[in-house]
Amino acid sequence: MRFELFIALRYLLSRRKHGFISAISLISVLGVALGVASLIVVLGVMNGFSDNLRDKILGVNAHIIVTSINGQFSHYQQTQDTIQSVSGVLASMPFIYTEVMLSTQYGVKGVAVRGIDPEQAGQVMNLEQDIIQGRLEDLSPGNGGLPGIILGSALASRLGAGPGDTVHMLVPSGRSTAAGFAPEIKNFIVSGIFKTGMYEYDSSLAYIHLQAAQESLGFTKDVVSGLEVKIQNVYSAQEIGQRIQQTAHRSLAVQTWMDMNRSLFSALKLEKTAMAVILVMIVLVGSFSIITTLIMLVMDKKQDIAVLMSLGCQPGHIKRIFMLQGTIIGIVGTGIGFLGGLSLSALLQKYQFISLPSDVYYLDHLPVKLELLDLGLIGLAAMVLCFMATIYPARQAARVHPAEVLRYE
Repeated sequence: MRFELFIALRYLLSRRKHGFISAISLISVLGVALGVASLIVVLGVMNGFSDNLRDKILGVNAHIIVTSINGQFSHYQQTQDTIQSVSGVLASMPFIYTEVMLSTQYGVKGVAVRGIDPEQAGQVMNLEQDIIQGRLEDLSPGNGGLPGIILGSALASRLGAGPGDTVHMLVPSGRSTAAGFAPEIKNFIVSGIFKTGMYEYDSSLAYIHLQAAQESLGFTKDVVSGLEVKIQNVYSAQEIGQRIQQTAHRSLAVQTWMDMNRSLFSALKLEKTAMAVILVMIVLVGSFSIITTLIMLVMDKKQDIAVLMSLGCQPGHIKRIFMLQGTIIGIVGTGIGFLGGLSLSALLQKYQFISLPSDVYYLDHLPVKLELLDLGLIGLAAMVLCFMATIYPARQAARVHPAEVLRYE
């Protein structure tokens, strides 16, 4: 063991003369540990919220949406085959999107209705996982020849409708009469209810069969609103979207899930960054405690420093002694912080003992996801701050003049 490390450890662990300084060293270690543990848990929760929200959004929406700039997408089958041949694309399906009024004897609500093909929907979206009553296959015409409709849970509650009930849809396609434009009313039977956990979707979204949507809007069988595309890597959506734009030789508008939710995820990223900056301040407070500890130790150990320098110890050696001492405090504090942060994160994941009000948040517990990059940056930031805190006290220790200190000894 190098003598600098030996002396640094002896100063840290000895209790005989400077118990107060040892107490401050312990406080410094705990300060660094608290900051590191807080950073690990908070960033893990922020990552968990972001990923959970992304999964909720992508469970309802496709990774990429391809529409025609002309409004209606006709003869889509050839374009669908072309898109599915693009590298990275897993599946695609046609859809129709419109806004209508749904009504029952208990209420009226304006909703967004999406016409989908049940046979292809399972390959592109996770709607089946969110259905709590009924089945996706029940969208096909059934009882009394009425087509089926799947409602969001909050929407069904608002309309007072459940599986087997009939709802009336006021569609935009109507007919002109002598009295003016008369909207058309279509009847649907509730074949299922889904719950995503996101109120925005559960309260204002419904699904019907693609064929029923075409008939309701007066579309022919080869006309849809667009194509929904599922890809292998959700973070490659921009690149694959550009490939689709170049491959499909026609006027298409390509939107990715990142484009459609850019403001939301940008806000989450900004919040994560702000929380990280705030919590780094806790580590900074711990590093200032290291400065205080080392300055007091230098003042207390001036005679020891003078003796060491009289025996031939160079200023560089003295500087390294105190820099090693501060670095050891940083390493121990960071290690304890990692142990505490990872343990608390694991407990949150397993037992979910912190509950959230379901009427405010879209989930009832704190989701946690730890990323290696975040853990690496936390450890690096803590060690850099602790090391920088040792520079000033170590330089002051190296400037001690042995003759002045030992003159009256």
